Amino acid sequence: MLERALDAQVPCGWVTGDEVYGGDRDLRLWLESRAQPFVLAVAKNEPLWWQGPHYVRADKIAQALPARAWRRLSAGAGAKGERLYDWALAPLWRPQITAEEQRFGHYLLVRRSLDEKREHAYYVVYAPGTKATRQTLVGVAGRRWEVETGFEATKGKCGLDQYEVRRWQGWYRHITLALHGSCRACHPAGAR
Repeated sequence: MLERALDAQVPCGWVTGDEVYGGDRDLRLWLESRAQPFVLAVAKNEPLWWQGPHYVRADKIAQALPARAWRRLSAGAGAKGERLYDWALAPLWRPQITAEEQRFGHYLLVRRSLDEKREHAYYVVYAPGTKATRQTLVGVAGRRWEVETGFEATKGKCGLDQYEVRRWQGWYRHITLALHGSCRACHPAGAR
C-alpha cells in the first residue's frame, strides 16, 4: 500500500510507524532507496551500526550517551497536556559514497520518560541533514500517537475495525471519512 501511495505521488513528508515496521530492515532499506525520510520505532535490542561498521544494540547506544546529549521536549499535546520527555539524538554510522547519500543521515532518536521508571523508546531515523533537527524528529515521532489515537477512536464509531483494505482509493476514502469523524479540530468537545 505504501509503495502504491508513493508511486501515485501522494504527498508524504515522513513515514513513521511502530516497532513492527521499524524492525523490518527491508522496509527501511526500501524507503532509503526512494529517499523517503522516516522515523520508525525499534526494539531496544535492534542492532545498529554506531561509530563504525559494527553492530551495537539501541539500548547500549542510549546508555553510552553523555548527560548533555539529552533535552526535554514536547512530543505534542496529549489529553493531559504536553507530552514531555527527555530526548537524545545520536548519529549512526553508514557508508555514504555518492553526493545524494551524503545529503541524508542515519540517527537513533531515544525517548526517556520523566517518571521514576525512566523507560526508553527507540527510533531509527533516516532524513536529510537539513531536516534532522531534534525538534522536528520528536514532532514526527509524536505524530504516530495521534494517528493511533484516531484509529482507536474510530474503530467502534465508524467501523474502521471492520474494513478490509482492497484498493488504495477505497482505503483512502474510508480512512479519511473515519478519521474526520473523530477529528478534534473539526468536532470540538461538546459540538457534536
